[in-house]
Amino acid sequence: MIALAKEKKPKEINTHPNRIGIKEAAGYTIAEAGNMFNLTYISGYLKLFMTDVLKIPAAAAGVMLIITRLWDCINDPIWGAMVAKRPPSKDGKFRPYLKWVSIPLGISTVLCFLPYHKLTSNTTILFVIALVAYTFYGMMYTGMNIPFGSLASVITDDPKGRTLLSTFRSIGSGIGGAVVSLLAPMLIYSVRLDANGEPMQDVTGKVLQDADGNKMFIFGLVMGILSIVFYLWGFKTTKERVPSEPEPKMDFKATYMGLLKSRPFVTVALAGVLISGQLQFNSFNAYLYKNYFLNTGLGTIGTICNYLPMVIFVLFTPKLVEKFGKKELCGNLSILSAAASVLVAVLANNEKFLWWIDPVNGRLPAWIFMVSLLIIGFGYTFVSLTCWAVVMDVIDYQEYKTGIRNESAVYAVYTFSRKLGQTIADGSGLFLLQWANYDGNMSGFIDGTSQKIMLICTVIPAVVYTGVWLLMKFGYPLDRERLKPIYSFIREKRENEEKLSQESPLV
Repeated sequence: MIALAKEKKPKEINTHPNRIGIKEAAGYTIAEAGNMFNLTYISGYLKLFMTDVLKIPAAAAGVMLIITRLWDCINDPIWGAMVAKRPPSKDGKFRPYLKWVSIPLGISTVLCFLPYHKLTSNTTILFVIALVAYTFYGMMYTGMNIPFGSLASVITDDPKGRTLLSTFRSIGSGIGGAVVSLLAPMLIYSVRLDANGEPMQDVTGKVLQDADGNKMFIFGLVMGILSIVFYLWGFKTTKERVPSEPEPKMDFKATYMGLLKSRPFVTVALAGVLISGQLQFNSFNAYLYKNYFLNTGLGTIGTICNYLPMVIFVLFTPKLVEKFGKKELCGNLSILSAAASVLVAVLANNEKFLWWIDPVNGRLPAWIFMVSLLIIGFGYTFVSLTCWAVVMDVIDYQEYKTGIRNESAVYAVYTFSRKLGQTIADGSGLFLLQWANYDGNMSGFIDGTSQKIMLICTVIPAVVYTGVWLLMKFGYPLDRERLKPIYSFIREKRENEEKLSQESPLV
């Protein structure tokens, strides 16, 4: 008797005409890693450079960041219009910016960390120099980020491919951010020495460390050079498949007003403010490690705790998104980040708990803070891994509702929302450091000031992560079912446009 073999369900094959593979997604990943070399170092350590190396007062540094962001109100829409109006070249519409803007962007990163304090000790002059350097960086970063973000939407319009790009962009973001966050704490500090050249110690016996201006400049130089190389790598390995309008004629006022009336976009923009703001606010943990825990090496451990969940889930994200949906994953799991941040804020600022857990010093043990970062990382992972795919869904939604497609306008406003979040985080954080009586010369635990820094670094994340959860769970409307007709509409529209272009006679 012959046993009949059980019929196997044929494996689903992605036959989308604009499908992409791992190789091209990897090229996009490399470019994003280069992007994060600049962004992570500037976001994480420029404040420390200004307050501890240039000796600019924290409140003045906060004013400087606010001024540069006010300029962004003008700068970002200008870049968005320039990118949108420029017709495609032989290299495409967005790819050329990876080649053109990469060098000035890398240079701008280096300029931010030049040891200007060796030329003058006048804080007003140093303030102006830092303002000019950082404004130049902000302009160049926008000039790269708008076309780079828009590039994903023209590499492919395949939903699976877009999830792949978003996932791989998050991988690149994680790699670039991790390189800076892991290495910088080990390379940019020097031991504080007394008048006799001996290492200074805290009352507990821990050796004190200070930010070293020369080391910070060298690190910035290396990051700037690497970013240029990685951007050019991304330019060489990507391709634009979705046609762009050769001579786009767009009413930008109507486009931007349309975005402000779009619930999906407004929700994503608000989430962008909170997400980027919190990512930026994490950089204030450097002050916490240095002056509360008295251990700058915790910056490396904290980075591992932040990125470990992403490393674990990154390969499974496309399948999980396909099964559950982007909104569903982000909305349901971000509650972990909210709960963990609220809990550590309560524990870290409860005097009775602190003296119970640490009867000698009355401080929160570093391991509790690290565990909270790990749990927050697990909850935040899917928000991070899918955020760019969500933005691409919003672009499709706008085209579906209005018939207008403008990637550059969407990314210009979304980029501004992220910058706004960074500004709020940096500005409020620096003003709060001033409130905590932080001195750039401070090194070591100072009762009152160090406790206030802990308060700042725990309560604000608790509020922000709770806001992210509420927005993604209850505010963002594009769940998996609502996206299906949008994807079908976009695909049919592209096929019709392609047929028309093939039928039109050559001029």
